Parts: sequence; structure tokens; C-alpha cells
Amino acid sequence: MTSTRPTHRARLSPREALLFEAGIKLGGIFHQYLGTPVSPRTAGPLARAIEEAVGLQPFVVGVRVDIRPARGGPVGRGRFGYRYLVAEMLEVTVRLADGPVEVEARLEHRPELRYPLMSVTRAGARRAGTPGRGRRAR
Repeated sequence: MTSTRPTHRARLSPREALLFEAGIKLGGIFHQYLGTPVSPRTAGPLARAIEEAVGLQPFVVGVRVDIRPARGGPVGRGRFGYRYLVAEMLEVTVRLADGPVEVEARLEHRPELRYPLMSVTRAGARRAGTPGRGRRAR
């Protein structure tokens, strides 16, 4: 998706704008979905729903969400037999592109930091053969 009108009021390169957008997408996932009830049975469908929702946003060409319920706290009993989504469960990769520029960013829990770190994993020219739209980042 190449824009004809600048998205940002400041003069940003396409790379800078995509890096900003990647941070917004990861921050949105982190703050919108934590606390959602999740179980091993619902983790996959919840991850796909997050991918589809984020994939609707501008510049997104790939999203991969993995939810690992076993990394959460204790499970309740009976009808309370689920966990709620916590940062330790999430592993997310987003890819965004604007014309020839592509960025990739991740959200992953880093046990050594005891922190859910968001980081840029790639920024530069778009890889050959990268699809224009797609939900599953590689």
C-alpha cells in the first residue's frame, strides 16, 4: 500500500513511518488483549482473531500470533477452568510494507528480562517474493 498523501504530519521516511506503525500495532495487541480468557482449546482461535484484526490495518502484510497458555498462572476448576491472557503467553510478529520498504517487529516475553519486549527485527528493502497482503508472517 503506497500512500499518495503523507500519513504523518512530520516529514518521515517510509521506513520511519513503518517503524512507528509497527510499534502501534504491537502496543495495540499488548494493551487490547491482555486479560482475555484463554484455554488450550481457545488459544488458536484467539490468535487467529488477533491476526485477522491487525491484518485489517494499513501497511500490514503479515501477522503471526502464537499464544502459549501453559506459560500462564494456575487454572481454575470447573467452569472457571481457564487462564487469562498474560504477556508471557504472547509471541507476535508483524510485517509492514509501503512500496519497496518493509519492516518486521516482534513482541515476545524475555525471561531473562522478566519483560515483554517489543523490538524491530528487520527494516529495509522489501524482500523479493514478499506477498502484497497476507496474515501469516514467516
